[in-house]
Amino acid sequence: MPAIVGVAQVITLGNSSVFHIGDVYKIMPFSNAKTFSGAGSFNTGERLRVDNNLSSTNTFDPDMMDQNNAFNM
Repeated sequence: MPAIVGVAQVITLGNSSVFHIGDVYKIMPFSNAKTFSGAGSFNTGERLRVDNNLSSTNTFDPDMMDQNNAFNM
């Protein structure tokens, strides 16, 4: 179904962002990343209390690739 889109103002896009308006056939990423972080790392807010007495992040990854994007060009 065709889309009629008015004015769209994009201020910034990150390196791995996808900007999509209207109909689209295929959206493919060109890069990927893996992030390791400990418990409570991405919490945001005011007056935040996180109690992680004994916390460790397991970064052992025996397989070489989790999700390959070699054919996304």
